[in-house]
Amino acid sequence: MEFIIKISQFLLSLSLLIVLHELGHFIPAKLFKTRVEKFYLFFDVKYSLFKKKIGDTVYGIGWLPLGGYVKISGMIDESMDKAQMALPPKPWEFRTKPTWQRLIIMLGGVTVNFILAYIIYVCLSFAYGDADVKSSSLRDGYLIDNPLLKDIGFKTGDKILAVNGTNVERHSDVIKNLIKAKTYTIERNGVTKDIELPKDFLGQLSSRKNKDRLFKFRVPFVVRQVSDSSLNKDIDLQPGDVLFAVNNKELRYHDEVETRLIDYKNQTITAEFLRDSKKIVRSLKVNNEGKIGVYPGGQNSLFAKLGYFEITRKQYSFFESFGGGVTKFKEQVLGYFDQLAAIFSPSTGAYKGVGGFKAIFDIFSPVWNWQDFWSLTAFLSIMLGILNLLPIPALDGGHVMFLLYEMISGRKPGDKFMEYAQTVGFFILIALVLLANGNDIFKALFR
Repeated sequence: MEFIIKISQFLLSLSLLIVLHELGHFIPAKLFKTRVEKFYLFFDVKYSLFKKKIGDTVYGIGWLPLGGYVKISGMIDESMDKAQMALPPKPWEFRTKPTWQRLIIMLGGVTVNFILAYIIYVCLSFAYGDADVKSSSLRDGYLIDNPLLKDIGFKTGDKILAVNGTNVERHSDVIKNLIKAKTYTIERNGVTKDIELPKDFLGQLSSRKNKDRLFKFRVPFVVRQVSDSSLNKDIDLQPGDVLFAVNNKELRYHDEVETRLIDYKNQTITAEFLRDSKKIVRSLKVNNEGKIGVYPGGQNSLFAKLGYFEITRKQYSFFESFGGGVTKFKEQVLGYFDQLAAIFSPSTGAYKGVGGFKAIFDIFSPVWNWQDFWSLTAFLSIMLGILNLLPIPALDGGHVMFLLYEMISGRKPGDKFMEYAQTVGFFILIALVLLANGNDIFKALFR
């Protein structure tokens, strides 16, 4: 079921982004009376799942879900339609239009991507507002179980005071600055110290087989589900029960449970829980591995209610949400440029973390949550827009680069040159796609 939810979100988000991106090319082309021969979601290599011609345009769905495209008459693109380009130019063709019109057509896709992301962030601001965890409210610091963080000196209980010398006020400050982070200032047992991140920290993080989430909240053990194979499957435990003591000894955090239970293998313990603010006591059996067969869970709202941290909230009025959208959009755009800068700096090792469709699929939640879905879709829209602006022939940015050259120099690149450039760009693009998706396969098989 989780797979169905994830793949549904993945395909819905991808389809929406592709259709709207291509619509960004399609609309100005039509406005400038340029013929659009095809409008496709996904690629129709050899055959289509669906197609229908309306007017001069064939609308269809291909079988290969690696993107989509519009085929514009008189344009040297990935279709490499040399026969059409060998004919005399027609007034409805792309090549006969003024440079400024061609530029608008080529920028239409990324413009729609950026507008879409901004609109989503405005709507998210208005509908949900902002919620974050106040860093100073994490009384006993973070849970550190990521092996790499342990290796470079972090320990459970560390409080994060600053990143690169800038004080952190919210949990999001700790995470979003990770790409450029060099130094974390922490407080441990009342003592302040700096932890230096290795230059190739991002590369090491990508290379590790164990990729536990970084800087987890220390939260209580809250019952989510009792395993069907558990020794305690017939015990009256309900989702939301909070474990707070074992054999009369206080147990405040989930990360303390494993080490506590290991001393009671093959024994029966007295466990104290909170249920709806009332204390209940249960006798639980511990198996030979030091487990009680109970899966933990819980929401941040519950943990905040129990006093484990403080969640700060900001609500936006309708008009304030436009400013909130600007802030979110700006942060994501700058953050993605930071990611690209790290990827193109070999010393950081960030290129090891580059992924393809599987990597994108993996970041979707196994539980359908509209706020998370739209947040991720907005980010992917920004990513698609920025990547398409890269000055690589075969991408929108490559066409824009040649159009700007034409506008500045007054000379149009020859068709032969454009064909060669498009071919080179196409192979570069295929190489990047193979690298990203090959990285996914390598990680799945060997890490």
